[in-house]
Amino acid sequence: MNAGNGLKMTYEAVIQELNRIHAARSRKRHPLWLGLMHGTLSRPQVAEFLKQFGVIPLYNHFYHGPLYVNCPNAEWRIRMAETVYEEGTGRLYAGGVPHYELYLRLGEAFGVSREEMYGTEYCGGSLAARNFYENVCRRSFLEGFAASALGGEAQAPGVAGKVSENFIRNYGLTPEQASFYSVHEVADKDHSSGGIEFLREFAKSNDDIDLVIRSVRDAVETMWTMYQDIWQRVDALK
Repeated sequence: MNAGNGLKMTYEAVIQELNRIHAARSRKRHPLWLGLMHGTLSRPQVAEFLKQFGVIPLYNHFYHGPLYVNCPNAEWRIRMAETVYEEGTGRLYAGGVPHYELYLRLGEAFGVSREEMYGTEYCGGSLAARNFYENVCRRSFLEGFAASALGGEAQAPGVAGKVSENFIRNYGLTPEQASFYSVHEVADKDHSSGGIEFLREFAKSNDDIDLVIRSVRDAVETMWTMYQDIWQRVDALK
C-alpha cells in the first residue's frame, strides 16, 4: 500500500484503473482477434493480418531498445536488457530463435515471403502504432514502460496462446511454425506482470501516476485503432 505518502491513489487503485482501460478495449472481443483465436479467417486473411501486424515484432528493437538506454535504475535496466536480449536472440523463451525470426517463419507458413513481409505497405493504423511506440519509448522510461509493458503487452496473455493453438488446429501449422504466439503467451506475461513493483519504484508523485495512466490509455487506444484498420483490410478479403 502507499497510504500516507501524499499520493491521490493507492498503487492497487492505479492497477484497477489500468484494468478498466483494458476492459473497454479488450482484444479478446475484437472481431480480428476472435477470428484469429477461433479459425474463422481464411488463410489470405491471416496473411494480411500478419503483414500489417509485423510492424510490431519486426521493429521491436526500436521500442525496447530505448527503454534499456533510458532506464534510470540499474536493477530494472537488467530487466530491460533481458527483454532486448530475448527479442533479439530468443535464448530465454524461444530455444535460441529471435522473435523476429519466429514471426518471419510464421508468415512463410501462411505464404508470405520474407521480402513481402518487409516490403509491406502498412495501413494507417499500423503506422500509427509504430510511430507511437518509437516516440513514447524514447521520451522517458516511465512513459515508455507503461505504454509498452502495461499497455501493449498486457493483453497478449490469454490470447496469444489461443492463436497459436488455433493455427495448429485449424490451419495445419506445426507447433514450431506457430511458436511466435505460444512464446509470447509466456514472454509478454513476464514483461507485463510487475505493475505494482514498477509503480512503487518509479511513480513517486501524482504527476507520475497521471502519466502512467495516460500512457497506458494512449497505448490501448492506439492498438485498438490499428486493429480496426487491419480488420477493414482483412474483412475486405472475404
